[in-house]
Amino acid sequence: MIRRPRREPPVVLNFGVDLLLSGPFYPFTAWWMWVFEIRFWQCGGKEMESMEARIRLGFVLLGIIGSVLLLSNMSFTGPSMASARRAFDFGKTYVVRPKGKHQATVVWLHGLGDNGSSWSQLLEALPLPNIKWICPTAPTRPVTLFGGFPSTAWFDVEELSEDAPDDLEGLDAAATHVANLLSTEPADIKIGIGGFSMGSATALYSGTCFSVGKYANGNPFTANLSAVVGLSGWLPCAKTLGKQLEGADGAADRAASLPTLLCHGKADDVVSHKYGEKSSRVLTSLGFKDVTFKSYNSLGHYTIPQEMDEVCAWLSSKLGLDTSSSSK
Repeated sequence: MIRRPRREPPVVLNFGVDLLLSGPFYPFTAWWMWVFEIRFWQCGGKEMESMEARIRLGFVLLGIIGSVLLLSNMSFTGPSMASARRAFDFGKTYVVRPKGKHQATVVWLHGLGDNGSSWSQLLEALPLPNIKWICPTAPTRPVTLFGGFPSTAWFDVEELSEDAPDDLEGLDAAATHVANLLSTEPADIKIGIGGFSMGSATALYSGTCFSVGKYANGNPFTANLSAVVGLSGWLPCAKTLGKQLEGADGAADRAASLPTLLCHGKADDVVSHKYGEKSSRVLTSLGFKDVTFKSYNSLGHYTIPQEMDEVCAWLSSKLGLDTSSSSK
């Protein structure tokens, strides 16, 4: 094979390429390099295999910088990306009306990258005619797990586990949105929160806010929860929850009285089964006396009819639903 002689691109282009291959822009650059199949080889440092490849990478410099600025809401004169104040624009909310007498309302939260529509269709088919389901859609935001690229997410996350740093601002915003959705429900209606994966983590966080009586930012949590369901998820703020409960009036009673169902597949390769199991142990050790943990041997990061059947039976029991009632 004949290799063409290497020619060095202009200094300005070299600077642009070097900038893209280092510092905060690298996660974005790596993604673009993958898309455009631009590869580099190691030779005392990162060098592009050809001048043409460097030029192609240089041409997307402005586009990538623009993407970074847009996605992170940062500016050259403002605060850093980590400390910048974020705005949360939640997506469309889907509502499944009860087919029978309205006895309970449950907000159900989807997983990372999903939306409320997909779960609303599944929940509508469940044999729970007395439940009104509210299925919101998370904001589209930069997600650290995806190298800063946008996705629907209830909060920012580096990895799908309790070991990741907690995005308290995002968690508080999501839990507040859930409480607001429930704020107009009639006083005689039982209310609950459930979710899958990241939605499960958000539901569990909302449950801990209910028990503590406030969000991490100190604002009061106003929803009076009767049940929390978490499928294939994890417990955020697990390491600090004990201290929060100790310093809150009435927290022990609220924690002890909150029914919580956790379900997890042993074959889950996205959120490990051990995180669901540990979440159950942590909650129980901190005084949550009505915690049920269900394991499924061959279940991966999805749901199956057996699991949803158990969710239905559990909700019917804990919410006191009259499943024989069909009149509105």
